[in-house]
Amino acid sequence: MRTRWHSLRDAATLLALGAGAWTSVMAQKVNDLPGGPAVNQLNFAPPVTKIAEEQHWLHWFMMAICAVIFVIVFGVMFYSILKHRKSVGHKSQELAEPIWVELGWTIVPLLIVIGMALPATKVLVAQKDTTNADLTIKATGMQWKWGYDYIKGEGEGIGFLSTLDNSHRVMSDSGKLTPTDDYLLKVDNPMVVPVGKKVRIITTANDVIHAWMVPAFGVKQDAIPGFVRDTWFRAEKTGDFYGQCAELCGKEHAYMPIHVKVVTAEEYTAWVNEQKKAMAAKADDPSKVWALTDLVKRGESVYAANCAACHQANGKGAGPIKALDGSALVVDADKGKIINVLLNGQNNGAMPAWKQLSDTELAAVMTYAKNSWSNKTDQIIQPAEVQAARK
Repeated sequence: MRTRWHSLRDAATLLALGAGAWTSVMAQKVNDLPGGPAVNQLNFAPPVTKIAEEQHWLHWFMMAICAVIFVIVFGVMFYSILKHRKSVGHKSQELAEPIWVELGWTIVPLLIVIGMALPATKVLVAQKDTTNADLTIKATGMQWKWGYDYIKGEGEGIGFLSTLDNSHRVMSDSGKLTPTDDYLLKVDNPMVVPVGKKVRIITTANDVIHAWMVPAFGVKQDAIPGFVRDTWFRAEKTGDFYGQCAELCGKEHAYMPIHVKVVTAEEYTAWVNEQKKAMAAKADDPSKVWALTDLVKRGESVYAANCAACHQANGKGAGPIKALDGSALVVDADKGKIINVLLNGQNNGAMPAWKQLSDTELAAVMTYAKNSWSNKTDQIIQPAEVQAARK
């Protein structure tokens, strides 16, 4: 038994050392992400807005007050316990409580609370002042991505979806990780804003509660279905800043990053012009009649960006996610059934609605599903059919 125990202990030691070495090697390969998390981070993210700076100051101010109170209260308590303990001959006795004692332990805590509340209230009121914004952007949370609509200011009319970069999802699903500083934070379309401008963020959601959070901005605002909330920030530095959905929103919660790119005024104007040109180029006439091959090709990219995360690239699904390959719904000759599912969702939101996609994008992805993998139906859904179903 002794020999066996030593062998088990040695094996456990080797495993622990091996795990520690592996962790150390991995840690060496990942660096701090400017605008995002840092390796072994203990403090808040470096602030790039006045509000975030105020929050940092408030944090340390409160910590200092609490530390002083802790030292005084526990110092007096432990001194009294040690100095007046029974073992050295002290006996308990009843003492009269003078009025100054009663007033003291009532007034002093009250003054401390007021002293903490005043600066906290100032910061809280400033956080909620969304007036006089230079730019207003609606951030819509959905399982599991963000939709951004520029609704006021320069760039008005621009709208797009921001989704986790597919290469990061592939790494996560496979378990074969390539050390990268922005793991699970890289998106295909970051939000772009100008430096030094007040940006109002209006939050809402399509399905469940999400939360839009960027620590470097000192911003965290819930996005609730059927409600509108707002917050704001004014970035004082250019660069890339990262956050994540901060409300548990389902199985893909970890795959819902936020990337805000802060650029100069000139760079922002150039980006706006590029986006408007791209939107004009992508603007599809829903009355256009597409050929099957063209619609399938368009649908492949729409599927990769929006559907592959759950249904997989091979259409096989996973766990409770139904397979599209060989699905009776997908191959059904009644096109109205699949159109209804994509427009309205089903199973209490397990399959979300995709009304945010255009008629052409929906028609393309459905046509792609009907003619991919083993689904060789030769069926085609035209954008006009989706447009008619929306009404």
